[in-house]
Amino acid sequence: MSTDERDGDRVPVTPEHHDHVGGPFLHGTRALLAPGAELVPGRASNFQPQRLMRHVYFTTLESTAAWGAQLASALAGDDERGHVYVVEPLGPFEDDPNVTDKKLPGNPTESYRSRHPLRVVRELEQWTPHPPEDVRRMLDGLASLRERGLDVIED
Repeated sequence: MSTDERDGDRVPVTPEHHDHVGGPFLHGTRALLAPGAELVPGRASNFQPQRLMRHVYFTTLESTAAWGAQLASALAGDDERGHVYVVEPLGPFEDDPNVTDKKLPGNPTESYRSRHPLRVVRELEQWTPHPPEDVRRMLDGLASLRERGLDVIED
């Protein structure tokens, strides 16, 4: 059962109602960070570099954090796989509306966002990257959305 479900009914995660979501919380990025570092809103988007983001994004799933790490690296032209960090949200958070109820009901990627910083607890040394062909398909899909003007980020 997902961390944000009770008796089969999904409980939406809002800034006022997020305590029912348990960690560990993870963030995938290309950046090399030290424990204690804070990820803060106001940084450029990996997907739209000209856009400053009002939120920081995180998940409870390793596979979702792996996407963040791998896509951030690939979009920057970096051949590295990126980094996945265990993080601590320093304020309220909510479901990420960019994925919640978009293709599948609920929040199957267990993705969240906050206007408050995330503190890096430690780097997750062992995580499973997505296969290169899957990353390529995802990048091609993002490029297709961009070409059609559908690469919308609700921030």
